[in-house]
Amino acid sequence: MNLLSHERYCSEIVAQAELLRSSIEGADLTVPVPSCPGWNAGQLLRHLGGAHRWAEAIVRTRAAEPLSGERFRDLSAYTHEDPAVVGPWLTEGAALLADTLRAAGPDARLWTPVPGGTSAFYARRFTHETAIHRADATLALGAEFTLDEEVALDAVDEWMELGSLPMHFDVHPWTRELLGPGRTLHFHATDTAPGTAAEWLVDLTGDTLAWRRAHEKAAVAVRGPLTELLLIIYKRRRPVGGGDIEVLGDAKLLDFWLERVSFG
Repeated sequence: MNLLSHERYCSEIVAQAELLRSSIEGADLTVPVPSCPGWNAGQLLRHLGGAHRWAEAIVRTRAAEPLSGERFRDLSAYTHEDPAVVGPWLTEGAALLADTLRAAGPDARLWTPVPGGTSAFYARRFTHETAIHRADATLALGAEFTLDEEVALDAVDEWMELGSLPMHFDVHPWTRELLGPGRTLHFHATDTAPGTAAEWLVDLTGDTLAWRRAHEKAAVAVRGPLTELLLIIYKRRRPVGGGDIEVLGDAKLLDFWLERVSFG
């Protein structure tokens, strides 16, 4: 179940883009982005803004099949971007996507890359896509990244949901190698109130990839601040075991899961 309303997702897409724009004012956008190998900060912004426009076209036209994503994948032309140009362009695309999602509502039927087939997918996905790429740019530029607790909680939930889809067995056959007896992982956010239930159990012991919000013992436990946990599970945007993160138990299982689970 989504933690945020459709309107909140729409607002967050714009808010995250605005925060990203403010963070790049006067910055050197030729700085490499370690979490997006091969891209510099300017290319990352062009990727994100292009993806916003791609999703907006899908929702606006109620596309029944995927549209070409070439414009946000081939970034070779964007090696020397000006913050004064790319910043407003980024927020313009985010606002356009949010407006189109509002007009469509959460239940419009259209193509999505995962089961579901409604506009709600794009509202949630691009909230977190924008927030995580804001983290990429912010960290690459040497600044601190923070994220609203509700947004971070929903981002972890979404990653768990998308990373556990049965379709991965067909698209990425190596995902089946994760399954095995005793293979469980527990993630515990240490900076949230007890009633928040910010704990996730990943269960790989059955025939499917499974997860649940739960406080349970596991083969490996990862404890730390919520945003830091989010950055770890999102393709190791934070190093495992660094800073305020504590890893207890089978660290090799954690590494294996992080290596194999990816929907991006």
